[in-house]
Amino acid sequence: MAIGDVFDATAGDSVDLSYVDVGLYDSAGYGSVYILDAERPAVVDTGTGYRYEAILEGLRTVGIDPADLAAICLTHVHLDHAGGASVLARECPEASVYVHESGAKFLEEPTPIWEGTKGVVGDRIDYYREPDPIPTERIVELEAGDTVDLGDHALDVHRAPGHAFHQVVYHDRTCHGVFTGDAAGIYVPQTDSVRQTSPPPGFDLEGCLDDVAMLQDLDPSALYYGHFGDAPTGDRLSAYAETLESWVEAVAEKRETMDDEALVEHFASRAADESVWRPAHARAEEEMNVAGVLHYLDERESE
Repeated sequence: MAIGDVFDATAGDSVDLSYVDVGLYDSAGYGSVYILDAERPAVVDTGTGYRYEAILEGLRTVGIDPADLAAICLTHVHLDHAGGASVLARECPEASVYVHESGAKFLEEPTPIWEGTKGVVGDRIDYYREPDPIPTERIVELEAGDTVDLGDHALDVHRAPGHAFHQVVYHDRTCHGVFTGDAAGIYVPQTDSVRQTSPPPGFDLEGCLDDVAMLQDLDPSALYYGHFGDAPTGDRLSAYAETLESWVEAVAEKRETMDDEALVEHFASRAADESVWRPAHARAEEEMNVAGVLHYLDERESE
């Protein structure tokens, strides 16, 4: 198995579903772009655009001509999930791009989110493709309660703004699974654990816990994670709620005994030592996660 490979989604009641490993940051498994072989074919999320050719080849592998792709469904506009939307829209001219209404402006004019992403990810921006503007007429703005009709599949849209205000999840009733974006954390199959994702500036603990509760109410048989593929739901949602609360508590406690710079180094070093993916990537991710929690704590204190 290697970056660029296509895998069948097998968790729960999944049908007609596969995903391409676009290997974000050269970490195998870290980027999952889903291909739904429906009557109106769709992809869910796009990765950073750095390896968009792998998605096109993945479509062909499962028997879909890119010219026949009908929908590019984005969970949110963070560029590790939506950075390839513009180039896929170019290569798949019949596809509409679906996004929550609050994220549409970042597709029409991507410069602000591109500049913001450079500030957050640092040198890792080399693994991103700068997005182009997507024409307004190609974008379908979504609200909670909408449904993306794909013929023999339907994706129900639910808001999940705790991780990012522009995030939605898609519930496929045929598969009885949910495309979670980052609302259910990062599932790591090597350790069968769920890790936190808490980037600045939008991370909100209470909002994330509300999103987990919403997912639990949907009671899906499978979770289609944006990183490392699909997994049966099991107790992974409750585990993620516990992870989030423990994570924020750990950062808050350390902040009582050290300054923020030392605190970031403490958690980043530990993540690099314990990681199952590239240490440099693990360190950078945890630096970002700590920054998001610190921003959240500052916001809470100012209320």
